Amino acid sequence: MTLASISPANRAQRSAETHPLTWRLRDDAEPVWLDEYRRKNGYAAARKALNDMAAADIVQTVKDSGLKGRGGAGFPTGVKWGLMPADESMNIRYLLCNADEMEPNTWKDRLLMEQLPHLLIEGMLISARALKAYRGYIFLRGEYVDAARILNQAIGEAKAAGLLGKNILGSGFDFELLVHTGAGRYICGEETALINSLEGRRANPRSKPPFPAAVGVWGKPTCVNNVETLCNVPAIVNDGVDWYKSLARPGSEDHGTKLMGFSGKVKTPGLWELPFGIPARELFEDCAGGMREGYSLKCWQPGGAGTGFLLPEHLDAAMYAGGIAKVGTRMGTGLALAVDDSINMVGLLRNMEEFFARESCGWCTPCRDGLPWSVKILRALERGEGQPGDIETLEQLVNQLGPGRTFCAHAPGAVEPIGSAIKYFRHEFEAGLAQANSAERQEPALPV
Repeated sequence: MTLASISPANRAQRSAETHPLTWRLRDDAEPVWLDEYRRKNGYAAARKALNDMAAADIVQTVKDSGLKGRGGAGFPTGVKWGLMPADESMNIRYLLCNADEMEPNTWKDRLLMEQLPHLLIEGMLISARALKAYRGYIFLRGEYVDAARILNQAIGEAKAAGLLGKNILGSGFDFELLVHTGAGRYICGEETALINSLEGRRANPRSKPPFPAAVGVWGKPTCVNNVETLCNVPAIVNDGVDWYKSLARPGSEDHGTKLMGFSGKVKTPGLWELPFGIPARELFEDCAGGMREGYSLKCWQPGGAGTGFLLPEHLDAAMYAGGIAKVGTRMGTGLALAVDDSINMVGLLRNMEEFFARESCGWCTPCRDGLPWSVKILRALERGEGQPGDIETLEQLVNQLGPGRTFCAHAPGAVEPIGSAIKYFRHEFEAGLAQANSAERQEPALPV
């Protein structure tokens, strides 16, 4: 997925002042290699961070900017960095980039890695300096073959230019960066499962505490950040906190810009860098062009398969965490899905839950047994063989697998769409009950 669906006029409007993540993108969607990246002010922020700022100053700058994680959880990045131990004797510490982008309907990190690899490298270099981490890993989804090739080539360029390795930019700071491709498991998007996988273990989430900041990779202090999160760091360091906060729309509690998208049967599916706080309607109508001819919008998800369904009237919600929370779900990754009026919600959910059940690590009972149970019920309802009480059982599963009731956040995200679909489209579930279908098959009464 590229920005090719954006009109030339829209592409021309991108600038460093308004689009810190995407203004360097080429119109031909080819990677921006080192020479071009440097011509576009690349590594200026790294030079400033390494030579003119103390590590604590970088952490405080990111904290003051209000940057939050862009992987879906939205935890404040500067606060997370501040959890790393200040004890200088703990000199072995790691920075991990979570590039295991397996959330259905999400492709934003792929764009950054394939077209702006040096932006991620620079973001990791600055972040490593702030965290005093001497080694970094990009934990990459195994299916992203092109991204792996491009990132490794860009890392080679950076090494040759003295931007990675020993005494970077004459600062005395050393940093080694490696790409690690995963085996293709959705659960590796959970940071402690990612750490286990990196160590060569089964990708199960770990019990917390201890948190990775204290005991992470190979028992050492570790910080895990998402690709898009790290790509925000250079602009914050280079252009300042006040500028970064000014990018969002008035009223937004989240700062900066966000890669947002729309897929489904919209006229121009794609990905755009937009300010936090824009109405979802602007994203849907102005960017994605609304629904294709012959289709109407039935419902939509704001940020990946693990977010709840919303109705067309919810398009006036503002696209930031608090704005989407007001209409009953989470912003997630910010890449929305339009569900058209030809789709039956039971079949759509059955497809989603099959994925989530398959990707469960099986570590805790509610997730291991509850998700396959939901699939079994949804399959029966889809065939018109549902039994009395099935819908109520699904509602119980939504509650029993909710936040705080499972070992990690996999199951709560998996069942959130079920609860919202039953809330708004209960009649479609009731139509799958065997009683309802047997009644429909009865011979019609003779006219009087």
